[in-house]
Amino acid sequence: MSLRLASRFARRELRGGLRGFRLFLACLALGVAAIAAVGSVRSGIQAGLEKEGAALLGGDVELELTYRFANEAEADWMNSHATSVSEIAEFRSMATTATDRALTQVKAVDAAYPLVGSVTLSPHMPLADALAVQAAVPGAVMERALMDRLGLVVGDRFSLGSQPFELRAEIVREPDNVASGFSLGPRTLVMRDSLAQSGLLSSGTLFNSKYRLILTDPTDITHLETEAAEMFPNSGMRWRDARNGAPGVSRFVDRLSAFLVLVGLSGLAVGGVGVSAAVRSYLSRKTEVIATLRALGADRQTIFQTYFIQIGALSLLGVAIGVTLGAIAPLVLAPILEARLPIPAEFRVFPAPLFEAAIYGLLTAFIFTLWPLARTDQVRAATLFRDAWDGASRAPAWPFILITGGAIATLIAIAGWFNGNWWLTLWTLGGIAGALALLSISAFIIRITAKALSHRLRGRPRWRWAMAAIGGTGEGAGAVVLSLGLGLSVLAAVGQIDGNLRQAIAGNLPDVAPSYFFVDIQKDQMEGYSKRLSDDPAVSRVDSAPMLRGIISQINGAPAAETAGDHWVLQGDRGVTYAATAGPRANITHGTWWDADYSGPPLISFATEEAIEMGLEIGDSLTVNILGRDITGEIANFQEVDFSTAGIGFILTMNPGALEGAPHTFISTVYAEERAEAAILRDLANAYPNITAIRVRDAIERVAGVLGGLAAATSYGAAATLFTGFLVLIGAAAAGADARTYEAAILKTLGASRRMIAASFILRAVLLGLAAGGVALIAGALGGWAVSTFVMETDYSVIWPSALLIIAGGIIATVLAGLGFARRALHARPAGVLRARE
Repeated sequence: MSLRLASRFARRELRGGLRGFRLFLACLALGVAAIAAVGSVRSGIQAGLEKEGAALLGGDVELELTYRFANEAEADWMNSHATSVSEIAEFRSMATTATDRALTQVKAVDAAYPLVGSVTLSPHMPLADALAVQAAVPGAVMERALMDRLGLVVGDRFSLGSQPFELRAEIVREPDNVASGFSLGPRTLVMRDSLAQSGLLSSGTLFNSKYRLILTDPTDITHLETEAAEMFPNSGMRWRDARNGAPGVSRFVDRLSAFLVLVGLSGLAVGGVGVSAAVRSYLSRKTEVIATLRALGADRQTIFQTYFIQIGALSLLGVAIGVTLGAIAPLVLAPILEARLPIPAEFRVFPAPLFEAAIYGLLTAFIFTLWPLARTDQVRAATLFRDAWDGASRAPAWPFILITGGAIATLIAIAGWFNGNWWLTLWTLGGIAGALALLSISAFIIRITAKALSHRLRGRPRWRWAMAAIGGTGEGAGAVVLSLGLGLSVLAAVGQIDGNLRQAIAGNLPDVAPSYFFVDIQKDQMEGYSKRLSDDPAVSRVDSAPMLRGIISQINGAPAAETAGDHWVLQGDRGVTYAATAGPRANITHGTWWDADYSGPPLISFATEEAIEMGLEIGDSLTVNILGRDITGEIANFQEVDFSTAGIGFILTMNPGALEGAPHTFISTVYAEERAEAAILRDLANAYPNITAIRVRDAIERVAGVLGGLAAATSYGAAATLFTGFLVLIGAAAAGADARTYEAAILKTLGASRRMIAASFILRAVLLGLAAGGVALIAGALGGWAVSTFVMETDYSVIWPSALLIIAGGIIATVLAGLGFARRALHARPAGVLRARE
């Protein structure tokens, strides 16, 4: 038989319409649509970032320095290549009023700011007018959150350090706020010249200076970047340009969307269960057709090709529907998304994410339909005429098994290639595969157990009928547990991770974390600062350390990236300190500390875990750029640094002789009873207005809020997976409707009441939902434990409210799906059903 003949048979089969394939199309389309929509939103955000790169950055190029402003040579180079230059200083400080104070992120600008875009204020006015000096008092503008926190209205006065300001307007829109990244406090804008007497930009204080440039020749950015690196190799200067105006945001969007696409693949996996069930059900109804073809001489290859072509065509249709929905949804929701996103986005049809989603959909359909299709190759015509499709071997021939394995490997490879993050891809897909394996094994155990129990429940007809139905071949226990269980597993994992993270924050904060971080303490202020805290009985502990910031530029004389790659320690500047002796809580793991009076070449103590990750050893040399000066030291020891306590922790510590001559300030952590925190902040802020206080509890809650948003985004993806699973449940219930009707007719004939039969139906749904929810909880708890332990490195315990909701959700979903198709079975007349069966 030829492929042409199989194609003709397939066309004739398709003339019968989509009966039996609605579930197939819905599951496939939903999974593809979810992935296509996520990819389209990601592409829209990336397009917006690229289009608005200069506005987000504030210019064609931004050059950033730490702790200092540009020197004369650097300023001359900038001016020689730019038509306009704007100088900005950013730092944290305390905005204070007569009655209150709050942390704020200060941006001190010049008259040229902003070079690109405009600042929108309320009431509307030019930024220059809002920041101008009037009646000897400079102006300022700030975000609404800070105004509300301090109870300020336009016209009120507040102070930054020792400098008073008048609030002139609220910031409505700041063109370059996205590029500034995450901050611990709302924004305040002032003129840099207005801070001259504030004490906030003195030598050694923590601030970053940024220089935005409008280039004379913006097409030559690559050449200029190389030239800047060659002219100022040891300056600590960091380069950004409009080609990627917000790299942090771009990386975050890429990683989050990659993870959501992988969560979407779990939805496709659930849909695959429904696809497979739909194909099995369809082929079961085609028993007589296949038998007739076999009797007329059709070989196994022709029959396989016939239904492969038919289902392939339907797969293309389902993928096309999903791609269309995934392309349209972001366009329809564009006004809502643009209003909620804090970054620019350009929503249109992007071919790349749609192609990616289509590839995932076609591969998933192939993987989940090949197995049931291959079973037709092992069924004899005589068996088919006996209508014994379920008696056929469940495992196909080994070539089909190999092809299925190859398709799965291809899917994993494509997912890793598209996402660009193999670690995330392998772990996520491995977790999905593990959950599917656990659910499959559990479904088999549930069926065997139910079948065994059905023989022991004499005298309890409702329980016996329910167990017999679950243990039989027609109830679809496997489809229920797999489809519902995988969606619930993802939700359970998200709930456990989120709950454990919040529990860790709430549980550890009172006992471990300090009350405040104080920064920018001048050396001559340390004595008075320490005295105020040592005299307070509510203060249990004070830790203080010198604070500088530096960039690790070289390892053993070579560029640091050549040795340690893109390790996070090398991404930007890091806190650096010095100490004559190891602290009382220091844990030296390798090497020895230097003598207290050591005065030789610079020595370094480095964090143990990060040293192992970067491949460092005792005796290696590190070059650190601090305030534009390179300091090269030798690693003398490694020590454990625990950042989880929110206390002081430095990746790199040097001997005093290496750093104490450089301009610097001190940082300090204060551990105090909560009732004393307000008084401590008030006294220190009044005595030393230049000091910035960061309340650790507020900072952790702000971070927790961001993480909670991520958990919510993941929950939406998991909810889509669960919805697909619910569709599969409905399909399984619909496929078993005839069997339930026949079962109800038999039971009525034998004397069972309608109430008893309904109770049996409800009982089997509850048991299957309970089983699916219970197994999903185990899978989700294992996933939550793995992420909490190995990724977030927090303690883990089962969050029981979330766990009970998962189990309840499984029961409710299964009961609703089952009862929707039970009504006809309960009301059918036995005589009509049994007569039709004959």
